[in-house]
Amino acid sequence: MKEETSLLTLSIKDFLSPKMLKYSFLPFLVTMIIMYVLFFVIAGIGSDAIGTMHVESTQTSIQNGIPHTETVQEDLEGSAIIKFLMSYTLTSWLASFLLYAVGGAITLYISIIIAIIVIGFLTPNILREIGRLHYADVEMTPHSNIFGVFIQIIKWFFIMMMLFFFLIPFYFIPILNLVAFNLPMYYFFHKMLTFDVASSIMSKEEKALITYHKGSSIRLKTLGLYLVSLIPFAIYFGAVFYVIYIGHTYFHELQKLRSPKDENEIITS
Repeated sequence: MKEETSLLTLSIKDFLSPKMLKYSFLPFLVTMIIMYVLFFVIAGIGSDAIGTMHVESTQTSIQNGIPHTETVQEDLEGSAIIKFLMSYTLTSWLASFLLYAVGGAITLYISIIIAIIVIGFLTPNILREIGRLHYADVEMTPHSNIFGVFIQIIKWFFIMMMLFFFLIPFYFIPILNLVAFNLPMYYFFHKMLTFDVASSIMSKEEKALITYHKGSSIRLKTLGLYLVSLIPFAIYFGAVFYVIYIGHTYFHELQKLRSPKDENEIITS
């Protein structure tokens, strides 16, 4: 616990340094621009997908004691349909709920995906700075390349989408639906973050050893970071901190892995 507290404190201190704060602004800026463009693209697609709605209404009036019935027909297209739905209390409430609940959740998930991909381009620079400041005795031996990263992203994104599909039956069960919605996203988040950090620091063999011995601990850390990401806008500024924190974790474990064994351990072995 003391060791973990020390790593967390050190990570916060590094994150608040001027250089890291500058780094944290870039994921925010890029993610906001992409989200802004996606908003109008998706809004346009959604408006076109709605298509045309045929509306027919009947009005009855009495003139000189004689009832007259008038039928009005109208075709609504695109955004006009939304205006029509919003003119009625029930449909207005349902439309607002879907807009804020479903739309908000989708926006949050998309922002997490974009931010975690964007931060991947800054990860090597961030980790080199962390290594220079705190782990000068640890030689960084990266093992990733652009093509390999691209393949991994496609693979993990495909698995995430498959998980979303297979977990559909659980979306309608209270409490379980929270897990079902977030499990695929956490899978992608964990894979991307740990791969970006570990592949920039150590070899595949060293990563496999650390994962074997400390995999559960690292998963708990990434789970905690993912839960923080569910707070609106947290991912925009927190992505750099995530890399720093997990980076310290891997550096620390790699330092212990590469350090010579204690003399007593050598004698007993």
